[in-house]
Amino acid sequence: MTDQGPDIRGIGMTSARTRERLVQRLADHGISDLRILDRVRSVPRHLFVDEALQSRAYEDSALPIGHGQTISQPYIVALMTQALLDGIDPAKPPGKVLEVGTGCGYQTAILSPLVRRIFTIERIRELLTETRARLGELGYQNIRYRHGDGMEGWPGQAPFDGILVAAAPAGIPQALLDQIAVGGRLIIPVGPSGRQELLRVTRTETGLAQESLCAVSFVPLLEGTG
Repeated sequence: MTDQGPDIRGIGMTSARTRERLVQRLADHGISDLRILDRVRSVPRHLFVDEALQSRAYEDSALPIGHGQTISQPYIVALMTQALLDGIDPAKPPGKVLEVGTGCGYQTAILSPLVRRIFTIERIRELLTETRARLGELGYQNIRYRHGDGMEGWPGQAPFDGILVAAAPAGIPQALLDQIAVGGRLIIPVGPSGRQELLRVTRTETGLAQESLCAVSFVPLLEGTG
């Protein structure tokens, strides 16, 4: 496992009590992995949003980050991370995880110390540049970045022990299914706006097993780059 990454920065702008309320809310709604709750407690979410929105950073809500994108609701970030890690021995964390949709890097920061390496793809070049600088300043070192089409995954680094997708395609891209290692999991929202569900797809020795986790609302996963 990697080191624990940076702790809270700029704690003066929000009280510890505010952060604890968020963590308690997540625990009350079924987030039971203490490692994930600790990451939500320690990652400085206010540094991942514009200054004008920092007073709302520890609400359990999605917020705009520009470029038509959002920082996901903390509950959804925690839920997806828990779905990926559920039942996995903390002493043997996933070796390679692909993140489709880097966004502002908040999900990346939550996940980073819990896996060995993250390979993250973002289709919007300006957003990727901003996020790479932010995560670098915060001290995260086990992340590789790529400007590209998330629909295609990252074939040169496949297979992956886990794949997290932070935007919703109409259906699961075949390229992502092909890049799941045996025993690996794909966590992905699927469907049109208003009718999306979060799926977990696990590759077994004999094929793929799929389960629906809950209803969700994500921005669409788009092809191409910008």
